Amino acid sequence: MIHQKLRLFSGTSNPPLAQSICDHIGHPLGDLYFERFSDGEIFLQIRETIRGHDAFFIQSTSKPANANLMELLIFMDAAKRASTRNICAVIPYFGYARQDRKSAGRTPISAKLVADLLTRAGATRILTLDLHATQIQGFFDIPVDNIFAIPLFSNDIKEKNNMEDVIIVSPDVGGVVRARALASRLHVDMAIVDKRRPAPNVAKVMNIIGDVSGKHCILVDDMVDTAGTLCGAADALLERGATKVSAYASHGVLSGPAAERLVESGLHELVITDSILQPEKILETGKVRIISIAPLMGEAISRIYDARSISSLYD
Repeated sequence: MIHQKLRLFSGTSNPPLAQSICDHIGHPLGDLYFERFSDGEIFLQIRETIRGHDAFFIQSTSKPANANLMELLIFMDAAKRASTRNICAVIPYFGYARQDRKSAGRTPISAKLVADLLTRAGATRILTLDLHATQIQGFFDIPVDNIFAIPLFSNDIKEKNNMEDVIIVSPDVGGVVRARALASRLHVDMAIVDKRRPAPNVAKVMNIIGDVSGKHCILVDDMVDTAGTLCGAADALLERGATKVSAYASHGVLSGPAAERLVESGLHELVITDSILQPEKILETGKVRIISIAPLMGEAISRIYDARSISSLYD
């Protein structure tokens, strides 16, 4: 169904996801021209009328995070100057979300800075998936819809597994709320991996809280970056008697040595969403499976455009 006043556009971070979202809605992708000058400067032109329309720009601020963020900001400036009625930034993966507080003296709160940039550039609404910290919604003075991948994970786990031996595991204390929500949906037990982080992107597993012996452990997290925490947790769980360890994560950042760590670890499978476009190096590990968020994001976009509630998407 084509909505007369709806316009959907894609940045360069994840065109396949944007096209899948459009296919789900039944609405064409807008005509947008990109060019990069020799010094890396970004230029774009919206090649269709958007005056008085609602524009949705789909762009994950994943690697290269700064370039993708600039694309998003520049699009919103162009849309604002073209007299667009509403501008919704659809950000499946919200970069800089890990910098949501001062972690030490003289450090920035970059998530707040990005929120200010998006608002000042012209965004009237934000749609995102599984923010690293839900309180980031409070950094904005415009509506923020933060939808969750837990329903997708729950359905996939039920479909792929014998639920009698499944236990949900949080890879750290900070992820307990997420793990508890999934365990509650599946009516299974939960365990926690207690770890200490001696340096950034370095995790040392210390203890397992809960009985995982003879169980299929399913780790759940909002993102996987270098995969050190995930692979360390998987190996620790296997040492404690787990029969198999799988993992689900909303965002597969998977940078640095992530591919090598996945191959070398005892992890059976890592299931991620397509919020971030994955390189061949990751897909060739044979341990990564991707499930699409296009139906979820597409439904959210349709409801936002029609001014309908999206609360049922959390169920």
